[in-house]
Amino acid sequence: MATLSDVATMAGVSVSAVSRVLTGAADARVSDATRKRITDAARELDYRPNYAARALKFSRTNVVALVVPDLTNAIVSELMRGVEDEGYDKKYMVLLARAESELEEYALPRLIKEGRIDGALVQAADAMEPAELSEQIDSRLPVVYVNSNHPADGGYVDLEDELGTRIATRHLIGQGHKRIAFVGGLPSSVTGRRREQGFRDEMASARLPVDERFVTSLGYELVVGRAAVGPLLDADARPTAIVVANINAAFGVLLELRSRGVSVPHDVSVVAIHDAWTADNSWPPLTTVKMPRYELGRRAMAALYDRIHGGTVPRLVVSDPAPQLIIRESTVAPRP
Repeated sequence: MATLSDVATMAGVSVSAVSRVLTGAADARVSDATRKRITDAARELDYRPNYAARALKFSRTNVVALVVPDLTNAIVSELMRGVEDEGYDKKYMVLLARAESELEEYALPRLIKEGRIDGALVQAADAMEPAELSEQIDSRLPVVYVNSNHPADGGYVDLEDELGTRIATRHLIGQGHKRIAFVGGLPSSVTGRRREQGFRDEMASARLPVDERFVTSLGYELVVGRAAVGPLLDADARPTAIVVANINAAFGVLLELRSRGVSVPHDVSVVAIHDAWTADNSWPPLTTVKMPRYELGRRAMAALYDRIHGGTVPRLVVSDPAPQLIIRESTVAPRP
């Protein structure tokens, strides 16, 4: 393996000059020609930094953890891609850890105690309360919370959840639907509360009543999406359309409606928050509101980088690009 000395010999400069150039040090006062000789030599020798040595010198590992509730979740992939791309640009590696009902013993707490990460991005499980998060995470570790529950003193990056559900609800209203149901997240979920508020605000803007029998708050999983359908169909006047606060629950809604002989979209239209490749492959293909989760990942990683290097992170809201309605075959105008 090539060393700094090998690069310095080939470039005809000192080892300290090579070190400053290749680490991007602000005090690397060398000419453009010398910088090019150094980088060309490093490339030709296939030089790779010794990160173990750098970690000892700078008390940093250049590694962060991304903690998500469920690795099998289809919408996690875009978030991960954004985090990894931004991490690559900032020369950080990303470790992936799972946290379901709680931050598990061998996930984030272990990484923190062993000093293997410089910081963490946490998308907490919906049932996890902010106080529990504070107890689980060492307050000295730079942490940014990603569109989820968070302690009051934590940095966090959010999506425009209210706007997402307003767009979904507006789409159904524009098709002529008036009896619209809402299948929401848990009451303990900050995103669930925001998305329900967006639904209620858009219904109020259209001067349409919200039938409380048509509002559920069971969570974002497929199984609870199925469970939410029963009460909606048992009502005297069934809804003609459903806004589902999460695409995973929406697949449960589609399955349960089909099992009960209810046609989508001819009997009931369905639209969901978030988009994934699975939306094109459901039956019928699912109308969604695509939220900018890739950009969320990039902004969250950039915010964590700032925290690691001594900056502060207020609440950031990713608004560019804006949530985008993707119309597929699960929504049509109601029957006369």
